[in-house]
Amino acid sequence: MNSKPQNKVALLLVLLTFTFIWGACQKKYTPKPKAYFRIDFPKKEYTPLKENYPYRFEYATNSLIENQKEEPYWINIQYPQYKGTIHLSYKKVNNNVTDYLEDSRKMVYKHAIKADAINEKLFTNPEKNVYGLLYRIKGNTASSLQFVATDSSRHFLRGALYFMEHPNQDSLAPVIHYIEKDVVHLMNTLSWK
Repeated sequence: MNSKPQNKVALLLVLLTFTFIWGACQKKYTPKPKAYFRIDFPKKEYTPLKENYPYRFEYATNSLIENQKEEPYWINIQYPQYKGTIHLSYKKVNNNVTDYLEDSRKMVYKHAIKADAINEKLFTNPEKNVYGLLYRIKGNTASSLQFVATDSSRHFLRGALYFMEHPNQDSLAPVIHYIEKDVVHLMNTLSWK
């Protein structure tokens, strides 16, 4: 009777030894880092804004223009495939451009709580009488790109990029970079009526 428990212990030791040896011969498993889907972007093509607004510019052909009802000349440039929208608001200037600029700056810096950095890039186009600022807001913020443009005497245009997704700098970075080129093109082609 004593041999049965010893046989069971011996068999268990052999099985454990075999399991450890077999397991040691296998490749080590390394968890893969978190990854995001690859996004293939279409080639950049632009078309002029044809609506009767006090401003003109070229926008990406893979985006859609949507009129806003809240205010005259307010529009959205939508990127449905990326769940992103550039909200454009227009105001007539009546000796109050500094107020509009300060309001816009405050709206940008409301994101400072979550932002890693806020970079400002000055934009000037004297031939078209367009002057502005492009704000790049780094980090997991609700808006990662905003801009203002004005002629300082009659027109003021403000834009802000938002996504219908939880802000994640890593996954949105390629799309933000792609749309930023469209914003720069918009600012380069912007003119006033």
